[in-house]
Amino acid sequence: MNHQIRPAGSQLPELSDEQFVRWQALLEERTGNRMPEQRRVFLQTSIGIRMREIGCKDFSEYYTKVVNGPSGAIEWNTLVDRLTVQETRFFRDPDSLEFVSQYVARTLKTAAAHETLEMWSVGCSSGEEAYSLAMVADYHWGRAGRQYAVTGTDISTFVLKKARTAGYSTAALGWIPHEYQNDYCNLGDDGKVHVVDSLRQRCCFTQVNLLNLSAFPLQSQHVIYCQNVLIYFRRWRRKEILSELAERLVPGGILVIGLGEIVDWHHPLLEPVKGGKLTAFVRKHNDTKMESDRR
Repeated sequence: MNHQIRPAGSQLPELSDEQFVRWQALLEERTGNRMPEQRRVFLQTSIGIRMREIGCKDFSEYYTKVVNGPSGAIEWNTLVDRLTVQETRFFRDPDSLEFVSQYVARTLKTAAAHETLEMWSVGCSSGEEAYSLAMVADYHWGRAGRQYAVTGTDISTFVLKKARTAGYSTAALGWIPHEYQNDYCNLGDDGKVHVVDSLRQRCCFTQVNLLNLSAFPLQSQHVIYCQNVLIYFRRWRRKEILSELAERLVPGGILVIGLGEIVDWHHPLLEPVKGGKLTAFVRKHNDTKMESDRR
């Protein structure tokens, strides 16, 4: 039986079962993200709106356009911005960020004087998560006159542009703890809340597809923060991504993921953090011996 879905009151074309499967496969092949049946209407609507913008009336015709030639690659980049989840906010998970804050404060006491604290926000979306990490880092390391850097990565070029502007609606201020608001936020002439320049300059944003993570050169991270990203991938792919991230940590560094995003996963370089309010791992200090033992 061939089901057809048409949102009420919509002029969008219908998405057949066969077309849905084709678009599912393309999205997972190129981004790793799964599009379950429950999100079928979202997929149809997102693609349909883009088709209407460029005057295309047929899903098959648009599919052919997306997968062929240089113009198809450009169109795919535009479409993937619509299809990737971009929900985020400042200090979205207080328990995880408190864990990061405690780690950052602890590390400051033992780090070499010349050492730079390196933090990575994986799937940073429009930047709120990366700037939250930067606020935590500056509160401890910046005030102590020490260097830190935050890298934010995402597959969507659209949200990365927004992240670089560091301007957000005034409603965003409500999520930022009061001890950070005065020091790290300003109200701009445009009516938006802006992250202060001194903090913004410590953050850089770049496009990364997690399927091509091995080609991304970032290494020696003290904190890798990867929350609400893995849930869109199949379990075997989650393990591959986490294993790649584990290799990017310094000894003693921490990997923080979303609660419940993976269960019963173990990695020889990592020690799980005990606690029911977050899912995190610490890279062991005896890496050299472990690598030798594995060989």
